[in-house]
Amino acid sequence: MEKRGFTLIEVMIVMIILSVAILAIAGMQIESITGNAFSQNLTQASILAQNRMEFLKSLDFATDPIFQANGSYNDVNNGIFQGKYQVTLTGGYATIAYTVTWAEKGVGRSVTFSMIRSH
Repeated sequence: MEKRGFTLIEVMIVMIILSVAILAIAGMQIESITGNAFSQNLTQASILAQNRMEFLKSLDFATDPIFQANGSYNDVNNGIFQGKYQVTLTGGYATIAYTVTWAEKGVGRSVTFSMIRSH
């Protein structure tokens, strides 16, 4: 009578292959979580910058003091995000750049929105 089954060595080889596959999947999961955290911060920074740009767009170009001289102004300090805007006047136009910065795992990140306003 012939016995059928797996030897101990065959089982151990399969376990090693399975372990390597599971470790690879775990590494991909960690990268996915890191990517999602970065995406969330980038989205929040973009929303903050867009909202502040809309506010700056609503200001009166002729009378508001920020449109009277070139300058860089700190604006928002919201949790991990810091926002500032730069106004550059050229003739009858103002170029406004709004930058939101934050640190993520010791690396500085930023997103910048800009627009040109005229009288």
